[in-house]
Amino acid sequence: METNSYCTIALDIGTGSTRAALMSSQGRVLKVAACEYDQIVPRYGWSEQRPEQWWAATCETLKTITAHARADGRRIEAVAACGQMHGTVLIDDDGLLTRESALLWNDKRTLDHVKAFEASERLTDWLPATANPPTPAWPAFKLQWLRDNDPEAWTRTTCVLMPKDYVNLRLTGERCMDWTDAACSFLMNPVTGQWSDQVFDALELNRDSMPAIRLPTEILGHVNAEAASLTGLMQGTPVLVGGGDYPVALLGSGVCRPGLASEVAGTSSIITLVAEKPVLHPEICNVGTPEGNWGAFVLLESGGDAARWARRTFHDNELSYTQIMARAETAAVGSDALFFLPYLVGERLGSHRNSRAQFFGLSAGHGLAELHRAVLEGVGFAVNHHLQIMEQATGTRPETLIASGGGAKADLWLSIKSAIYDKTILIPEEPECGLVGCAVLAAVATGAATDVSAAAASMVSYAREVKPDPYWAAHYQRMQPLFDKLYVQSQGLYNDLDELHSSDAMDAMP
Repeated sequence: METNSYCTIALDIGTGSTRAALMSSQGRVLKVAACEYDQIVPRYGWSEQRPEQWWAATCETLKTITAHARADGRRIEAVAACGQMHGTVLIDDDGLLTRESALLWNDKRTLDHVKAFEASERLTDWLPATANPPTPAWPAFKLQWLRDNDPEAWTRTTCVLMPKDYVNLRLTGERCMDWTDAACSFLMNPVTGQWSDQVFDALELNRDSMPAIRLPTEILGHVNAEAASLTGLMQGTPVLVGGGDYPVALLGSGVCRPGLASEVAGTSSIITLVAEKPVLHPEICNVGTPEGNWGAFVLLESGGDAARWARRTFHDNELSYTQIMARAETAAVGSDALFFLPYLVGERLGSHRNSRAQFFGLSAGHGLAELHRAVLEGVGFAVNHHLQIMEQATGTRPETLIASGGGAKADLWLSIKSAIYDKTILIPEEPECGLVGCAVLAAVATGAATDVSAAAASMVSYAREVKPDPYWAAHYQRMQPLFDKLYVQSQGLYNDLDELHSSDAMDAMP
């Protein structure tokens, strides 16, 4: 048992839950409390949540953690939050919501605004100005949709925040956006690190509604009296600016130097290569990292969400993930030539953002074991498809990936991915990398560490590695080209599906 009474609290405002954790000075997770909630899906491609749910979940989990800290005789030095990115929260002068729900990172309703931008602009000219290609995920296009479709809320809005920023506002009364979230907004100039007048003018948005951009390790403010009464935190406890959940998890897995590569396998799957500058390519996105570098990344929006979908659809959530993995393990490598394209919520980039999921190759001999394994393999093939684009664009082929997120806990899935990628996968000793990343930020902010990289080096170690099985790797190498062909050939059908879906919706109207 660690006897040092120094500790910090890490908050993770996620898509599926909010978690609060008591973190030791060595970056160890001492206690975690979680509160789950659902996404609101009014129609295909739309995804929302209520910020009040995040705040209620924050209060509930913090009350548990602060009570545990008091009982254990621990002193809470600071609170650091990370959170799901791109969720666009609108507030007024008084800090009140002007719209009860926020459009989430995987919401696609802004597609028409993105298409209009792509049709009117030379996109290669915008990459140096934004570090990112246009996509429905970015808050810039969410703000356009809100302006055009919810004018009442838009008129009353005086500030735009991301999910963890809203929670920080409720804790401290202070407003800001950290640079990791800002860098992925399509609204920040990657050279100056400030809001871009060029983009705001082009999209006809109000720059005055954006808060100051600050660094993740800065102290934003202190817990106010109201928040103290609701959470159990001591009034006056420092609260950090914090960062996006994805870049903070990179930090908490030790991926904080140029040349290092990562897969964050959560609801989505994200492959990242850290570099000193953004990688400007139309199929690659870039995020600011907490230590001040850039993470060039490609993303599969339905990673762990595919396993969640299969559990719900095939078993009505009655089987555990452990039971499902055990069943998938009984299927042969390659699932008896069964493919799964995992695009359950479309894609972020390209002309096929309206893509769909599908099984291909089903026969009478396939059962649930093959279906489950095909889902796991399909996510691996989809990520590898994007990884190959990354490697070609950067001229870099890392031999090792550092895995984090919920997917890093599934041994079978790790073995499948290692074989498909043909790379060794390192797994951090502490799997809760987002929470560790928050502890790293807090250590710097409180003076317990000199800089972010030094703090990460002292807190992050690796428990094991997964090497690719040669037979599996050879088998998957034969399957990948067919997956890629299915991926391309299916794209011509997605618009037809959209038309069919629209006509069905019209027929169903009274």
